[in-house]
Formats: sequence, C-alpha cells, structure tokens
Amino acid sequence: MSEKIVVQCLVKRSRQFVWTCYNHPEHIVNWNFANDDWRCPSAEVDLRVGGRLCSRMEVKDGSFGFDFAAVYDEVLDGLRVAYTLTDGRQVQTSFADSGDSTLVTTSFEAESHNSVEMQRAGWQAILDNFRRYAESA
Repeated sequence: MSEKIVVQCLVKRSRQFVWTCYNHPEHIVNWNFANDDWRCPSAEVDLRVGGRLCSRMEVKDGSFGFDFAAVYDEVLDGLRVAYTLTDGRQVQTSFADSGDSTLVTTSFEAESHNSVEMQRAGWQAILDNFRRYAESA
C-alpha cells in the first residue's frame, strides 16, 4: 500500500460555490495547474459514481502534456468527491464549512516515480492555485 499524502487550503467562499469551482469543467480549466508555465486546455466531468473525469494538463510551450483521468467512486454533493486514477491510486477531496470559508482537504496515494515531497508540493501548488481562482471568481 502506498503512502497517503494530504494537502489543504482554506477558501474564503461558501462551500457550495467552492464545490462548483472545483468540480465543473468551465472552472477547472482556469485553475488546474501548479504554475504559470502550465495550462489546462480542457476538462470533462461526468460527476456521478462511475462517471469519468479527464483534465488535459500541458506545458504552455507544448513540450509535454498528459491526461489526468479517473473514474468517480463517490459523489456527495457539496461535501465530498472520491475517484480512482487510471493507475489505480485513490483520491478523496472533502469540503467543510469553516466560518465564512471552506476548508478543502485532498488526500491521495503517492505514486512511486517522484518523491513524496515533490508530489505534496505539486498537489499543494494546484490547490493553492484553486484557492486563488475561487476567491477571485
């Protein structure tokens, strides 16, 4: 069993708004990358158990890209989403009220190609980018 990694952010918006920004394709393309050298030109979401998630992630110069793809295992509207990536790793994201803000917590199974620290930093950077987007949307 691989190590679980947890990343979090506090978004100064309502839980339902944060849920929408996190799970709808028209929003995902605006935040699903770790830094400004990357982009997410497309996202497809079938937000139901057994539905598919696919986000295209690319370096802006076109030198590298990949599809971040998964199948949803659990969808609790406004509260939690869980999915299994194509490589078999599981990811869970929860949305919890925290005063006038929303605490977003993602846990995922580490892969074996990159260090745990690198994976944590990358997923945290994407979540931080999400926070900035959701707060400004």
